[in-house]
Amino acid sequence: MTVRTMQIEDYDGVYALWMSIKGFAIRSVDDSREGVARFLKRNPATSVVAEEDGKVVGAILCGHDGRRGCLYHVCVREEYRMRGIGRQMVTFAMEALKEEGISKVSLIAFTVNDIGNAFWNRIGWTRRMDLNYYDFTLNEANIIAFNQ
Repeated sequence: MTVRTMQIEDYDGVYALWMSIKGFAIRSVDDSREGVARFLKRNPATSVVAEEDGKVVGAILCGHDGRRGCLYHVCVREEYRMRGIGRQMVTFAMEALKEEGISKVSLIAFTVNDIGNAFWNRIGWTRRMDLNYYDFTLNEANIIAFNQ
């Protein structure tokens, strides 16, 4: 198994991974090939894929604004879970952020994502109880769909 920096050429494999995960949320604009290409152009060294036998089995979109890093769409194909792949990818992404001078990282996990929330707790992340998370939609065409 190999963990490495994500390239736009990985998009088809990453998208197939996203679509394989029940309950995974996809945004029509942000998660399109063009949206991911824009994200990777802004953050060329911090997103991650895990591959085994030429197949993408895990991925993280990771970027920063110069002050704080953020992890998006952290996922591992179901049959590859509990092998340390998620932890390796998170470590890879956090090391890449440290190389860019970032000292704090955040992420958002749906409250109904029991598997994901258990993972973050297990590897030592802290759930914030002292703030509220707010959104404001600038592009109504960027709709969200959940895999069934």
